[in-house]
Amino acid sequence: MNINVATDSVGKPNPAPFEVERLGAKLGAEIHGLDLRNGMDPDTFKAFEAALIEHKVVVLREQHLDTRQHVEISRLFGELEVHPMRPQGEFPEILVLDNDKDNPVLSTDVWHSDTTFRQNPTRYTILRCQIMPKVGGDTLWANMEAAHEGLSARFRTMIDGLRAVHDFQNFRALFKKTDEDQAKLRKMEELFPNPSHPVVRTHPVTGRKSIYVNPQFTVRIEDLEPDESRAILQVLFGQAQVPEYQFRLRWTPGAIVFWDNRSTQHYAANDYYPERRRMERTAVIGDVPV
Repeated sequence: MNINVATDSVGKPNPAPFEVERLGAKLGAEIHGLDLRNGMDPDTFKAFEAALIEHKVVVLREQHLDTRQHVEISRLFGELEVHPMRPQGEFPEILVLDNDKDNPVLSTDVWHSDTTFRQNPTRYTILRCQIMPKVGGDTLWANMEAAHEGLSARFRTMIDGLRAVHDFQNFRALFKKTDEDQAKLRKMEELFPNPSHPVVRTHPVTGRKSIYVNPQFTVRIEDLEPDESRAILQVLFGQAQVPEYQFRLRWTPGAIVFWDNRSTQHYAANDYYPERRRMERTAVIGDVPV
């Protein structure tokens, strides 16, 4: 087992009261020796976030947080989103993902980075496992920095500086043709008026470049003919599907995963229907991509 101390964003050893076990060649690590129910002091948090930025996806098992503890630990990372598709409740920051034969998956089985239809897309996502089927229900992540590096130098030069339009297109299927639903849809369009983000994003901490378009939310590249836009997007979408850039996690109840949406995409495998899979999710509001 390959276990190391936490590292900062440039790989410098950073003493911390936990150990980091690298799991994937390009991304993914497991943190040992940390009980999130006790919270994190400032030094521990600093080392934790450094490990998260470096490894992009970190998992902690056997945490068994309750919903309140989940929200409290999430708030250490910044202001939390309230998902526009979720009814308000005791914890409006929590998005419940509870799928079974009576509530099939809606589009989580598509490669994406969370909420790129926002002007300020998600910085970190924090997902906690409560119920898992006996088989299936894994989540996959792709290192979009490695995906960018895997393109030819000429192609990287061509796409640098391009911008793409994003839309909450997958959620549009939830709105019926009734006057009430169409009014709700117009309100959503007012809240999220198709932001434009760079096709290649620069990470604000590390300065590393990554592909920042995804088939879930990206609809077109600006200033290109439709055929040109589709052709380039097809190449870029395909990069997330390269196994060498991926990390796959088998969930267990009590596990919690943190990931950096600025440098990754993810895909929740929909291979467990009609069994039940229940997760709770928080998301940290990010900055405007550059």
